[in-house]
Amino acid sequence: MEKIKSLDDLRKKRQELESQLRLREKSNAPESLVQIKVAMATCGIAAGARAVMNTLIERTAAEALPVIVTQTGCMGYCHSEPTVEVHLPGKEAVVFGRVDARKAIDIIEKYIKRGELLDGIIPQNYERI
Repeated sequence: MEKIKSLDDLRKKRQELESQLRLREKSNAPESLVQIKVAMATCGIAAGARAVMNTLIERTAAEALPVIVTQTGCMGYCHSEPTVEVHLPGKEAVVFGRVDARKAIDIIEKYIKRGELLDGIIPQNYERI
């Protein structure tokens, strides 16, 4: 365990623990929250998925939205990376392709907050079991 030597170290540790606690609290009822999955396989990372994920995390945290942002592996849409799956409570999941930081903000502002569909939705070509 690392030693806390200053007030800044203590603040960082508190922030880290609060973040872990929020994630744990949200995970108790994930079906009641918006779930965002960012494809972070090799092709997604190479296409910029890390910046997209950081934008989604920062923006939803800043606005205190009831959202869980997680990373996932390959979704099979390598031609459309970076890809983001958004699952609104009570609705089918929607996958957006070619997402950059600006489009990630649009997804939050338009699709998650207002329910408006955006360009770039990848048609569903599978059925969940």
